[in-house]
Amino acid sequence: MLEELRDLVPLTAEGAAGKFAAQEWIPGGKPRDGVETSWRKDGIRGWIQKFRSGAVRVSFAVWIRDVDESGYFDDLDAVYEQGEQALAAFLPEIENSPLAGHLAEAELTTMDQDEFVAARKWTLQGRVLTAGVVQQDTDLPVMVVVALED
Repeated sequence: MLEELRDLVPLTAEGAAGKFAAQEWIPGGKPRDGVETSWRKDGIRGWIQKFRSGAVRVSFAVWIRDVDESGYFDDLDAVYEQGEQALAAFLPEIENSPLAGHLAEAELTTMDQDEFVAARKWTLQGRVLTAGVVQQDTDLPVMVVVALED
């Protein structure tokens, strides 16, 4: 799917939604401004975000570990470690893909380091591709997310 999005110039929410539909992803029923923004296929969740600046980010959750029965994680460090292992197992899918020849390693910013537990970042034809372990709040899942942003 990332290869499909790479060819989408410019990266728009409408264009990304069209690529999801063409690849037979199932819409999640969360349209925004007339565009479906939530998708799923084969256990992977995808979503499209459009920012006020006009920038678009297309993200994929390729691994998700939900909170324990307590509503939180009983051993958060262990879950982060599982996420880092899942990220390490997923990275070859990017590094050995047809995109590999177009990727240039990029430095993580301070914002990236605040957002991700662990991450790798590349530039891809003027866009940013990030793969990392993220938890957006203490009562939310830990996920391995891959995001392409224009």
